[in-house]
Amino acid sequence: MLRALELARRGPAHGPNPRVGCVLLDADGAVLAEGWHAGAGSPHAEAAAVADARARGVAVQHATAVVTLEPCAHTGRTGPCSELLAEAGVRRVVHAVADPNPVAGGGADALRSRGVDVVGGVRAPEGEELLRIWLTSVRRGRPWVTVKTAQSLDGRVAAADGSSRWITSEQARLHAHRLRGEVDAVVVGTGTVLADDPALTARTPEGTPAAHQPLRVVVGERDVPQGARMRGPGGELLHLRTRDLDGALRSLAAREVRHVLVDGGPTLVTALLRAGLVDEVHTYVAPVLLGASGRAALGDLDVPTMADARRLVPHEVHRLGPDLLLVSVPVPPEEGP
Repeated sequence: MLRALELARRGPAHGPNPRVGCVLLDADGAVLAEGWHAGAGSPHAEAAAVADARARGVAVQHATAVVTLEPCAHTGRTGPCSELLAEAGVRRVVHAVADPNPVAGGGADALRSRGVDVVGGVRAPEGEELLRIWLTSVRRGRPWVTVKTAQSLDGRVAAADGSSRWITSEQARLHAHRLRGEVDAVVVGTGTVLADDPALTARTPEGTPAAHQPLRVVVGERDVPQGARMRGPGGELLHLRTRDLDGALRSLAAREVRHVLVDGGPTLVTALLRAGLVDEVHTYVAPVLLGASGRAALGDLDVPTMADARRLVPHEVHRLGPDLLLVSVPVPPEEGP
């Protein structure tokens, strides 16, 4: 299963489908073939593993399939993997995580009905961690929301005159562009569009456009200027003329958007935090001081006392040139100290 998880990570982080890996074993536990899902429209991991076995001239009758996610029972861009494995002669399937998708789930029962032995929950914590973004999106009916802020040491995102280029270093900005290349959509409010005119593209360290360009989403009722940079080359532009943030996220989920990066500004980020719609916070902190006249990274979170403070759990800390990146996860109110 650890090898299957390793294979799954070869698939793209973005896209509507989960990252899945599959290892086929013979009766003695020796590896017959391997496969992983390379993205929407390509063979699923199970089909890729069976194809790998056939290319090697290896029979998979009576084999065991070790898969990171329960094989699907749905015909979409490809056929159901549960049926493929049963027809190939696989006699045992071991998976880490059950598929919560109401459309594609049910593969374990379909396999059992064909006489295949199915074991679930093997290395489930590792599987859940690998698939946390996709699983959260499917279970909640909205994308995983990552909020990104780039701020000074004293919590400011712009100087008194509104200028913000550049608070953080080139190394931090390159890291942020790599993150853009791993998400399905980048979201900003109309205030950020009018104040900063961002392009919202993903670029490589060489400054060229990345292979994957995220959907560019603007939330708010004001118009996006015709000459805005985000109307230029890059991902598709989607303007959601609403202040209903939960509704906006659910409309993105209907487009199979699984992961969004909220790239500013303070008004939108604050509103999402207040609504409890943030799953992860990426805070880039530069050793720069802008003082009280600078623009604060957040607005009012309705925290009258320390007992009401919004708590987060730090997961990762990275040094990026002179800057630091803190990756943290909000603590749900019922789990707070």
